[in-house]
Amino acid sequence: METLRERLLSAGFSVGWSLVCRLPEPAARALFYAGADVAWRRQGAGVQVLEGNLVRVLRTSAAGSLPADEFGKELRTLSRAVMRSYARYYMETFRLQIIPDERIQAGMHVNQEAVDRALEYMKNGRGVIFALPHMGDFEQAALWVMRSGAGSFTTVAERLNPESVYEKFLAFRQGLGMEVLPTSGGPHPFGVMAQRLRAGKLVCIVADRDLSDTGVEVEFFGEKALFPAGPAALAVQTGAALMPVSCWFVGDTEWGAHVYDEIPVPAEGTRKEKTLAMTQAMARVFEEGISEHPQDWHMLQKVFVNDLEPSRLARSRARAGNGAGRATALAAPGETQDGADGTAP
Repeated sequence: METLRERLLSAGFSVGWSLVCRLPEPAARALFYAGADVAWRRQGAGVQVLEGNLVRVLRTSAAGSLPADEFGKELRTLSRAVMRSYARYYMETFRLQIIPDERIQAGMHVNQEAVDRALEYMKNGRGVIFALPHMGDFEQAALWVMRSGAGSFTTVAERLNPESVYEKFLAFRQGLGMEVLPTSGGPHPFGVMAQRLRAGKLVCIVADRDLSDTGVEVEFFGEKALFPAGPAALAVQTGAALMPVSCWFVGDTEWGAHVYDEIPVPAEGTRKEKTLAMTQAMARVFEEGISEHPQDWHMLQKVFVNDLEPSRLARSRARAGNGAGRATALAAPGETQDGADGTAP
């Protein structure tokens, strides 16, 4: 049974979703940006984790050579931009039901030849895995790729508290044409996704943070980070094409995406070794996409090993040592970042 706080949160979420659709877009944007600025100024736990993640990005860029005070200013400027980008993601998610398809299609800037290659794979019966970091507007990109020939796709979503909020997001995404698999309380998502891929379908996985204890350690912006093994393990097991994707915002009303070349399955090695090598290659591609658009990386959760709780890290390493780590992917964009941190506008 939901608590009073959860019922109030659910009611407020429903009212907000409806209200945002009634406001003119400039007014909605101003409202969400104001909320983002409040959260940024408060320096809550989520913003602090965000800035800890962004430090790693900046240290590998030209800003890494700046004096400490200038580096700090650069970091604060970037974190504010990220919070506003994150707010825009939520605003557009709420308003996606009223954004015309014509604008969705015309407003997307993408390397079409790579999209056509993925669609050709599917047409010929080969599954495709789009693996993405938490960047830009995933919902818009999802709608765009479905309208562009994919038809539908399968993804994974973590169950939220309260359950009623999860159900609203689930209904919203299913209404767009997605098949959404819960991480718990249903068939194992890995097996279902493998079936879809063998049938030549598209699977989309947000894959720059491990939600389970089955992640693998990779080098990411000069440090160890915990990434999900699921995308690479699915490619190894099914022969599907693993193609990383990055998304970002263009101006106030358009979007960008880049579909990267397929990460091939290594010819040599055990299944575990192949999965680790492909996950590391995926992390390198994510570095490239995030470095090009750091203001659109909405990572308010701990990613880097040095930031993780020792007990969780120990469990992950133990499972990895036992050969586990094939299954769980990440949550759909934005989920777990709001209620957990209290930073969403």
